[in-house]
Amino acid sequence: MPYVKVGQENSGDIEIYYEDLGSGQPVVLIHGFPLNGHSWEKQTAMLIDNGFRVITYDRRGFGASSQPSGGYDYDTFAADLNHLMTKLDLRDAVLVGFSMGTGEVTRYLSTYGSERVSKAVLIGAIPPFLLKTDDNPEGVDQSVFDEIKAAIVKDRPSYHTTFFKNFYNTDKLGGGILTEARITDEAVQMSWNVAVEASAIATLKCVDTWLTDFRDDLPKIDVPTLIIHGDADRILPFASTSERLPDLIKNSRLVVISGGPHAIGWTHADEVNPALLEFLKEN
Repeated sequence: MPYVKVGQENSGDIEIYYEDLGSGQPVVLIHGFPLNGHSWEKQTAMLIDNGFRVITYDRRGFGASSQPSGGYDYDTFAADLNHLMTKLDLRDAVLVGFSMGTGEVTRYLSTYGSERVSKAVLIGAIPPFLLKTDDNPEGVDQSVFDEIKAAIVKDRPSYHTTFFKNFYNTDKLGGGILTEARITDEAVQMSWNVAVEASAIATLKCVDTWLTDFRDDLPKIDVPTLIIHGDADRILPFASTSERLPDLIKNSRLVVISGGPHAIGWTHADEVNPALLEFLKEN
């Protein structure tokens, strides 16, 4: 299993697990909370079949990566990504982030520039700024995040059960394996299994990370950028996030998935994948 060392805590190395598959132009897929790199399964094979090299990795605290007590902020997450980009000496890469992963894409490009990157994709984006403040009235009230943290502390497995109902909008899109559902009970269970294996510390600390203000980062993005978001997203509401981004990222365009929940990469892969592939193949 391949790892890149990104730091050390006491006697142990902090390592990021990654997978590097296929050949061609590199596409780096950065997963959302609280999953891992395998959550891109509906995109990975499609991209490899279309001649792309696909790199996935597990964010620190999640999946097969180390689970340190700290470093759960976007400066560190972007530094972890930079370690990986440098180790693999990626060039002409496309950074594709989903949910929390859109924060890595944004902070990486703002901090490290686009020398190694030719395009960016933000799916279910967390920028520009999720918290409601006097100068950000489109944001979400602080009380929402306080309640999330309280629920995680009280009963993390139960919190994940509720979270995934809204992650996939299971009341609208769920059902048994023999139905025409866009998400099955088994797929939801798979996500829950991954989530409960993550670090309890990381799960809690990432909630505060969601409130990062990216408004100063976004104007620094200087590569063509595709934004994809579901208009029925209950986790990162469209009006608070992606709807605002075309005015903040130059050379960007927005694709809205009608009826799409947060996890459109799974439930609406039949719409997300063609839009992604078309963008990647453009000169």
